[in-house]
Amino acid sequence: MSVILISNGKLVNEGRIEEKDILIRDGRIEKIGSALSSVGVDKIIDAKGKIVIPGVIDDQVHFREPGLTHKATIYTESKAAVAGGVTSFMEMPNTVPNTTTLENLEEKYNIAANTSLANYSFFFGATNDNLSEVLKVNPENVCGIKIFMGSSTGNMLVDNRESLEQIFSSCKMLIATHCEDEATIRANSVVYKEKYGEDVPWSAHPEIRSAEACYKSSSFAVELAKKFGTRLHILHISSKDEIELFSNKVPLKDKFITAEVCVHHLWFNKDDYATKGALIKWNPAVKEAYHQEALFQALLDDRFDVIATDHAPHTIEEKSAKYWQAPSGGPLIQHSLVAMLEFYHQGKISLEKIVEKMCHNPAILFRIKERGFIREGYMADIAIVDLEKPWTVEKDNILYKCNWSPFEGTTFSSQVTHTIVSGKLCYDNGVFDESVRGERLKFSH
Repeated sequence: MSVILISNGKLVNEGRIEEKDILIRDGRIEKIGSALSSVGVDKIIDAKGKIVIPGVIDDQVHFREPGLTHKATIYTESKAAVAGGVTSFMEMPNTVPNTTTLENLEEKYNIAANTSLANYSFFFGATNDNLSEVLKVNPENVCGIKIFMGSSTGNMLVDNRESLEQIFSSCKMLIATHCEDEATIRANSVVYKEKYGEDVPWSAHPEIRSAEACYKSSSFAVELAKKFGTRLHILHISSKDEIELFSNKVPLKDKFITAEVCVHHLWFNKDDYATKGALIKWNPAVKEAYHQEALFQALLDDRFDVIATDHAPHTIEEKSAKYWQAPSGGPLIQHSLVAMLEFYHQGKISLEKIVEKMCHNPAILFRIKERGFIREGYMADIAIVDLEKPWTVEKDNILYKCNWSPFEGTTFSSQVTHTIVSGKLCYDNGVFDESVRGERLKFSH
């Protein structure tokens, strides 16, 4: 394995920004210092004028393999990830077949070991009747248990209270939940179907999948977690109403109830349906501007612990259907870091806070071993970014297999120039080293 020296970069890490060199050997960070020697180094990366950060860890993606590979594969989406400075991902179980048996789980790990350019972990999916399988999952090499407490896209709805109580009371691993109340959504759907038939306007999506539906489900999940002392992580919070459920009074390492916000809920609001339509149809829904503003403030106030993408590609043909048929979800992982850096350029968030929420905190929250920080002895997962290198998202630079992005036409001020995954230079100014494979994430429990 080659020895890499990153020199002259501005290291953004653990709340500080300072010019440092970083020496990487055998996959790990051997030395952080000033004017480090280049003797014995195979590759020098001059990062002068750029920032150097820990690789982004995205705790919520849908890479569609196995079973839905016309939309995406672990290879294509991990490639898009590393181009965006994302070095590790945690993928969701609503593939085909669903990841609800240990056999199906290991099949995904085998695919990733052979094809993923980024480091990886996979959630195990809970259903109303697979508790015995849930309890067999090894917490040292699986990121968590996923429960869809709202059907979302796929067929993994867990809506039986007795089943939920059994899972929350028995499971010692982190439980990640998609929270939308199904009964509320169904009732709203009837109203809008009667009013509009098949031609429901896209802007009705946040009324159908309403803030009320989100709060009802999220508050129920929090109630269960408090009752049974469960480690609960609620994914993609989308409404102002839910913010009160989360505390900023406890250090993250001591929190048992945590939450995340996704890039699209910070970037888009209801007004954008007029131009974006189905391209920003997600579950939970992109909502009114006052929700968007409240979410951003809750992120800054540390009620939200991490930033993720919920990267969930569909083909443009699928997205071109009318409201009821068009699937929810969109591709984001290639552009999540540069989108958040755009907020930095606008003066809304600091570089240190972006790194905390996208790199450090996922590692703390999921108890990932030796990643998420630039520390001597840690695995070398690193992104280098030129903050002053504008570029525009266009079809020919979108790497998702679906080949579209809700950011198409957007000009970002920052560009990822290098990505190092587990000590190997995977991405260098648009050129990939296709021989690089990520590693399976390990967890402390």
